[in-house]
Amino acid sequence: MKLTFFGLTISSSWGNGHATPYRALIRALTRLGHQVHFFEKDVPYYSSRRDFDSCDYCRLTLYPDWDAIREQALAAAAGSDVVITASFLPEGRRINREMLDLARPLRVFYDLDTPVTLKNLRHGEVEYLCRSQLPEFDLVLSFTGGNALAELEQEHGARMVRPLYGCVDPDDYHRVEIHPEFRCDLSYMGTYSADRQARLDELLLEPSRRHPEKLFLLAGPLYPWHWQWPENVRRMEHVAPADHSRFYSSSRITLNLTRGEMAANGWCPSGRFFEAAACGTPLITDAWDGLDSFFDVLRDLRVVARAEDVQDALSMADAELQSMAARARQRTLDEHTGRVRARQLLGYLEEAMSNAKTNASSTNPSPHKEVTP
Repeated sequence: MKLTFFGLTISSSWGNGHATPYRALIRALTRLGHQVHFFEKDVPYYSSRRDFDSCDYCRLTLYPDWDAIREQALAAAAGSDVVITASFLPEGRRINREMLDLARPLRVFYDLDTPVTLKNLRHGEVEYLCRSQLPEFDLVLSFTGGNALAELEQEHGARMVRPLYGCVDPDDYHRVEIHPEFRCDLSYMGTYSADRQARLDELLLEPSRRHPEKLFLLAGPLYPWHWQWPENVRRMEHVAPADHSRFYSSSRITLNLTRGEMAANGWCPSGRFFEAAACGTPLITDAWDGLDSFFDVLRDLRVVARAEDVQDALSMADAELQSMAARARQRTLDEHTGRVRARQLLGYLEEAMSNAKTNASSTNPSPHKEVTP
């Protein structure tokens, strides 16, 4: 099968949660024998922090703007079995229209930011998607599940909606030796977001203030570095994917925090969740609906809501922490890898293709049969 993707970015993991899930999913699709072509707009804030500009598991085309690549992109899409556009795609509404006008490929929209999309659609349009386009896609994939799936179908007329959650590539994320640069008692990796800053203060910074003898590590862009930070909190603006395994493997515990809109919707596992678990790092996390569908919240990780909960986790014995991490790692390898998601995607595509054929047959009766008015 030939698949063509139009997405935010696969080449740069800086400040976004799109690149690493794309990599895990697309590498798995390629290993399963499928051909993938990924189109990405070449924007300055990613090009200056790019992890690669070509890769061995898909064809990557970087383009300056849609007009410059339109003819090539349309030819690639028209010759594909499946074309997938996605959330936060630059010029997305225009590109969606071009893809929806194609006759041959299955047309798919992959929303990696569903709660954000739905919130904005309630108040108008979003720059990457017209409300009227949702019912035209053969399949809509959502990075989050729960009530968002029903809202896409019932409120916006999407004809077939399925969840396609984040994932991890075990080839890239696995246990390695502790690295002095990343050694810490508690780490957190995530881009600054105002709607989770209060929880970051409660669950990372407050424990650091109470435990000056312990080391804490905060990694992610866009934080106000002029703030007065606790002296035992080390800060890094960006950790390249090649260093993620070292980052997590050097953390005694790592913290997961969920964006406010994602947490309000639930069913929203961050890719960082699976990456840390694949590295065998003990996890603590804020709570959200559906969490227990991805991990056992009593045996695989700890749910924290206050600084005291974090302190309790920090006081756990190493053996208990490692036992917890081992269970989360096995669950991740069994259920949340790129290969698992690729097989789920292929199953959805087969279902959507079957639906498309059925719909075509019902609206276009066979010319060999007599049709009565």
